[in-house]
Amino acid sequence: MESKKRFRLIPFLCTIVAFALYCERCYAGDCPADGRTWVPFGQSCYHFVHGEENRPQAYTLDTAKATCRGYELLSVRNAEENQFIIEYSPQVWKGNINVWLGLYFNTDNDTFMWHDNTGVEYVNWEGSGVDSGLSPVDVCAALHSSTGKWEQVSCLEDVENGVVCEAAQESINEKAGNSPMLTALVALSVLVILGVSAVLWFFHQRQNFSSSMFTAFEYHPPFRSPTSDVAALVDSEETDEMA
Repeated sequence: MESKKRFRLIPFLCTIVAFALYCERCYAGDCPADGRTWVPFGQSCYHFVHGEENRPQAYTLDTAKATCRGYELLSVRNAEENQFIIEYSPQVWKGNINVWLGLYFNTDNDTFMWHDNTGVEYVNWEGSGVDSGLSPVDVCAALHSSTGKWEQVSCLEDVENGVVCEAAQESINEKAGNSPMLTALVALSVLVILGVSAVLWFFHQRQNFSSSMFTAFEYHPPFRSPTSDVAALVDSEETDEMA
């Protein structure tokens, strides 16, 4: 009986597994597939621009933006992300690198903003981080890869030697909207698993039905009471004695 109960759970478990796999693919994140190396961390992906070996790099702000090919320059939202940049940089560069940050000073509200026009909640300025002597409209920032400290630099005149591009992780269900083939394959996989589960359940039910039919037609001899057998034997003996 216990084995039958377990067998009946197979279709249900297969359905749950199929649904879980589908949901995992729908909500898992993914980095851009543009031929460059992207490193996932948190909810974002990062491309550390390596450049050519043994050749000093020099990027103006405009050159750095162009290097990212439509993606944003590095924006650091918290201490964990800042630490990630420090720890991963030695795998790409030797020594300290000054990395452009996607940060600018908004003169309309006198505050720093990221290039995607979101507010700045975390900062890690070197020293006080103010009174750089730059015109407010010319204030940008760079991150020192060896310390993680930020420095105010000129947006127009300064040249830095490091670029990190950042992209939000793209959910696969968004990609599926642009890829009918992927959607069809996922749906087909789910249908196949459900179909196999239904076939197993059908044969199991059919086997149970056949077993119950044989059980219903099984011959059972009529019940004979031991008392009636003894009484019949006594009557037979008395008849013999009278004869």
